[in-house]
Amino acid sequence: MDKLLHNYCRMLEVVIAACLALMVLLVFGNVVLRYIFNSGISVSEEMSRWLFVWLTFLGGIVALREHAHLGTEILVSKLSAAGKKVCLLTAYALMLVVCGMLFSGALEQTKINWDVSAPSSGASMAWFYAVGLVFSVSAIAILLNDIFKVLTGRVSEAELIMIKESEDQL
Repeated sequence: MDKLLHNYCRMLEVVIAACLALMVLLVFGNVVLRYIFNSGISVSEEMSRWLFVWLTFLGGIVALREHAHLGTEILVSKLSAAGKKVCLLTAYALMLVVCGMLFSGALEQTKINWDVSAPSSGASMAWFYAVGLVFSVSAIAILLNDIFKVLTGRVSEAELIMIKESEDQL
């Protein structure tokens, strides 16, 4: 499962890079067209916004997999290994609940907007909300994999505090 999630996140990184490159091309191209030719690409702004939302959510998946979110460990670092494990499992359980709520809400929004067309591109607005489904399902898989590793003892005591230090302090 680890290898599958690793490969999935590598694929997401490629998609994120493609989204970013396409956003830059669309926005830069639109700026050039507006200032030099007094015209523009009507779909550029809408597609850039959609790509930014997808890029953000997909980046969240990769960050969750790499445990790259910032946090504080003032309390947790003073606990025993069992206490750290309980705190981590509680945090994972809470994240699973939030991901379940996100999935439910994104599913409803996707269904509601299935027949709604975007103003500029005419694409289904369901694509805009579907990223919540992708994120929640991916996050649930990552969290369940991490919970399994904690419960089977495949996580060292140092890894029980799963945060990254701020880059300012490095």
